Amino acid sequence: MAPAGTQRGILERLDAGEIVVGDGGFVFALEKRGYVKAGPWTPEAAAEHPEAVRQLHREFLRAGSNVMQTFTFYASDDKLENRGNALSFTGQQINEAACDLAREVANEGDALVAGGVSQTPSYLSCKSENDVKDIFKKQIDVFIKKNVDFLIAEYFEHVEEAEWAVQVLKTSGKPVAATMCIGPTGDMHGVTPGDCAVRLVKAGADIVGVNCHFDPLTCVKTVKLMKEGVEKAGLKAHYMVQPLAYHTPDCNCQGFIDLPEFPFALEPRILTRWDMQKYAREAYNAGIRYIGGCCGFEPYHIRAVSEELSQERGLLPAASEKHGLWASELKMHTKPWVRARARRDYWETIKPASGRPQCPSMSVPDSWGVTKGHAELMQQKEATTQEQLQPLFEKTVKTNGI
Repeated sequence: MAPAGTQRGILERLDAGEIVVGDGGFVFALEKRGYVKAGPWTPEAAAEHPEAVRQLHREFLRAGSNVMQTFTFYASDDKLENRGNALSFTGQQINEAACDLAREVANEGDALVAGGVSQTPSYLSCKSENDVKDIFKKQIDVFIKKNVDFLIAEYFEHVEEAEWAVQVLKTSGKPVAATMCIGPTGDMHGVTPGDCAVRLVKAGADIVGVNCHFDPLTCVKTVKLMKEGVEKAGLKAHYMVQPLAYHTPDCNCQGFIDLPEFPFALEPRILTRWDMQKYAREAYNAGIRYIGGCCGFEPYHIRAVSEELSQERGLLPAASEKHGLWASELKMHTKPWVRARARRDYWETIKPASGRPQCPSMSVPDSWGVTKGHAELMQQKEATTQEQLQPLFEKTVKTNGI
C-alpha cells in the first residue's frame, strides 16, 4: 500500500464529492471486550493491549472504513489522571502507541489516519484558556511527530472549548475536523447548532458536525442545522456525522448519559443493521459526506453503512463477502420459514421486539442540569470518596426512586 502521506488526503476526497466512511466507537466496543474501564473511559489499551486495538481497527477497515481514528479519546494528561485513575503508561506513550496502531492498519487498505482530541476535565473545572490549550498542544505534538493525515476535535459539549481545540489543531498545518456531542437544541450553554458550526469554521475547522450522545437520525438533523447556519453566514465547510448506535428519542440536551440505563443497560436500544442503512441514506441525502459512528457502533454497523452507499462509492467492503445484500444469504438456510426472510421488504419493515414485557419503551432522563461552572462538575486528581458519593446517591434516590 501507499506509504504515509502519499494517498489522497481527506479534503481531496471530500472536495471531489467522495463518501468517507468513518469507524466506530472504540471505548464502548473495547469495554465490552474487557480492555477499557467504564467511568474513566481512557484508552490505555493502545499501550497495554495493542493486539485488541489493532484487531478492532482491522475489523472496521474490513467493514469499509476509510479512516482509522487513533484510539486517543480522553488521552489528555488531565483526564488520564482524573479521580484516582492510576495508569502505568504516560499520556505520550498512549498517544504514540495509538498512532502507530492506526497507521499500521491504515496501510493495509485505502485508509487515512486521524488523530483525535476531546473535551477535558480542566475546562469543566474552569481552568484558563491557556491551560486547556496547553493540554491539547501536548497531544498534537505527538500527532505531528507521527505524521497523522488529519486531526479531529471530537466530543465537545461546549463550543468555546471546541473553538480552543480547533485553534490549537490548526497550528499543525493539517486539515481539521470538529464534532460536538450536541443535539438540535445546541450546546450545554444554549448555543444553537448553527452558531456552533459558524464559530468552529471561523476558528479554522475544515469539516464540522456532531458525534456521540444522540441516535443517528437526531444527529443528522443536528448537522442539517449546522449546515444551514454555515451557509447563511456565507461560509463553506464539509460535514460529518458519527452518532450513537442507540435509539435516544427520550433524551434531553445532555443526550444518552442522562438516561438511567447509561452505561450498562443500553443494549435494548441498539440499532439494527437495517436501521444503519436508513441512517446512511439519510445522511447522504442531507449532503453529509463523512459518515461514521461512535459509541455502540460495531463493525457490522459500519458494514451496513458501506453496503447502503456501495453504488455511490463504487465498491462493497471486504466484510460483505460474508453478508448477502438484504439478507440474500438466508436462501441457504435449512429452515423454510427463515429462507422466506431472504428479501428486502421483510427487513425494511420489521418492528423488532425487545423480549422484555415488563420494561417501558422509553425512560425518564436524570436531567440534573449541571454543566461547566457548577460545583458538582469540578474535577480532581484524587479518587472520589464515599463522602462525596453519598449525597449523589441520595439525590438519585430522591429523583428517580432508585
